[in-house]
Amino acid sequence: MLEIVDLEAGYDTARVLNGVSLTVAPAEIVALLGRNGMGKTTLLRTICGLRPPVRRSGAIRFRGTDIGELAAHEVARAGISIVPQGRRVFASLTVEENLRIGRRQGRGEWDAGRIYEFFPRLRERARQRAGTLSGGEQQMLAIGRALMANPDLIVLDEPSEGLSPTVVGQVGDRIRDVKQAGHGVLLAEQNVDLALSVADRVMVIGDGGVLAWSGGPQELRSDEALVAQLVGL
Repeated sequence: MLEIVDLEAGYDTARVLNGVSLTVAPAEIVALLGRNGMGKTTLLRTICGLRPPVRRSGAIRFRGTDIGELAAHEVARAGISIVPQGRRVFASLTVEENLRIGRRQGRGEWDAGRIYEFFPRLRERARQRAGTLSGGEQQMLAIGRALMANPDLIVLDEPSEGLSPTVVGQVGDRIRDVKQAGHGVLLAEQNVDLALSVADRVMVIGDGGVLAWSGGPQELRSDEALVAQLVGL
């Protein structure tokens, strides 16, 4: 579904990604790991058409179509939704209004009712302003808003950031449910335990913005020295 080939991308002052290649299939969770500053967020932003960064070379294909030159709204229309780092819900709008903003008419089965079944807490908060929600509730809302577009691929940037262990577990459960619903998932995460618990495959970006390792989660989990080397834990 998603295919990235030899991607190089960066900013005016630096090239961050150097020849990164990866794929994500339908109903597959690919976890992207790496120390801070290695380029995980740069990769996700480049895929989603957000600027900066700037793609310098390499291909980004989605369902066989090159999307490397598309603007962010065109990438979203093609079927990719992002849950950005820091959640970025619309604080002054209610939960329900945030969900309505994300809705794409005439595509798929995700609507507000299904989101409320997915996240019952949001039903209780439907008329509450998003800025008054807890961090965990805001993350639920950010995921729900992304699903309202009925994407084929959902991209999550550090969804566990700032959350309690209990809420992290709930978010992990919902990520698995997203996969079961048939969506591809590309997950960038600093929480190695969460990433390895949900992923079908793991890819690690290392020094110099290159792909340093790829394989199964159990393979990485069983090698503490490798985790320390690649992720810094």
